[in-house]
Amino acid sequence: MLQRPNNNEFPDYYVPYVQLVPEGDLLQILKESLEKVVTLFEGISEEDAQFRYEPGKWRIKEVLGHMADTERIMSYRLLRVGRGDKTPLAGFNENDYVAGAQMGELPLQSILSDFIAVRKASITLVENMPESAWTNVGNANGMEVTARAIAYIIAGHAIHHRSIVTERYLSKLK
Repeated sequence: MLQRPNNNEFPDYYVPYVQLVPEGDLLQILKESLEKVVTLFEGISEEDAQFRYEPGKWRIKEVLGHMADTERIMSYRLLRVGRGDKTPLAGFNENDYVAGAQMGELPLQSILSDFIAVRKASITLVENMPESAWTNVGNANGMEVTARAIAYIIAGHAIHHRSIVTERYLSKLK
């Protein structure tokens, strides 16, 4: 079973995500999280998916799109680091990605289908990662990070945003 990373295996700004990941089998946590994301977003109407809880904040569907984009990028980082690639990996600006994707123009179901595909790919990547690869160290956004830390960041990021949607968005729609 994949062990939780130590705090020295990833930048401090990822601590909140890693801390959100419950104890247990990370692969099972990723699978259960996928089910929870699907249940959450399937319960949101297309009209409600356009909701912003404050001016300037992302729409609900943009949050989901951000979740998919970030997981895709983090899975790519996991692949590269897990395979022993030492090439520094660039950072990204999440706001630029959300703006560039124009998620507000896409149906929520299409964005959800994209997240499902990305998560399923992340799950198979984690399933098939050699045990010896989990402690590989790479460089992403100018900071050192291990493969296992990236896997935990992927899990925690989705948990974080699921909570944001529930607490900041859906609570104001009721």
